[in-house]
Amino acid sequence: MTLPETAIEIQDLTKTFGKKEAVKGINLAVPKGSFFGFLGPNGAGKTTTIRMITGLLAPTRGDAILAGNSIVSASLAAKQGIGVVPDDLALFDRLSMWEHLTMVGSIYGLSRDETHTRAEDLLNVLGLWEDRGTFAADSSHGMRKKLALAMALIHNPAILFLDEPFEGIDPLAGKVLRRLLQRMSDKGTTIFLTSHILEIIEKLVDHVAIIVAGEIALDSPLADLTAGGQTLEDAFVAAAGDEAGDEEMDLAWL
Repeated sequence: MTLPETAIEIQDLTKTFGKKEAVKGINLAVPKGSFFGFLGPNGAGKTTTIRMITGLLAPTRGDAILAGNSIVSASLAAKQGIGVVPDDLALFDRLSMWEHLTMVGSIYGLSRDETHTRAEDLLNVLGLWEDRGTFAADSSHGMRKKLALAMALIHNPAILFLDEPFEGIDPLAGKVLRRLLQRMSDKGTTIFLTSHILEIIEKLVDHVAIIVAGEIALDSPLADLTAGGQTLEDAFVAAAGDEAGDEEMDLAWL
């Protein structure tokens, strides 16, 4: 299937919880093949937005078009072409790593042989082959992160969504993830990534959007943000506001 030039188109996406409008009618266009960083302070609406885009949470208003398919009116078709690593990882404690991958392969319609081939390849690349029989409940946080990524990749998605993939993992696991994601991006996969680790984001992404209090505060190619010597952190603080400011903290007991 040939993707349109815009891989992800977010249209007036809104989510209200009771009287609180968590995401306020945002609009974004993510180019095909881009490595897109979606940033924001805690509670800004990042995870809620990803959950709506990927069909895990119904929007109050608006839509997201994924490779030409509406997540609202053509949800199944939209989901077939994406991979998702959610913030909670969504693993089954009493299934082994191998069982997770064979289950997901069958869900995406892969043959048994193809599923086994891809599962073995992924587990080897991610350094998990020797632990393939380990239950998710008995795995370290880094191992669980890598397993969730393998599950998201087994059907070779055109679009990959990652919610805080580097949080809580050691530097070696982080290096493996970065190399794999960069390889995917180089081969044309569209990657939509959230993370609080700006140093990693700055090395990976080519486009950045920042959400603040449910609204898009900045949407720009990374090269434009850093052209004058500014860092991504500078751009983030300018867009999101510096809560601490430059004033000395007044803690008499410290």
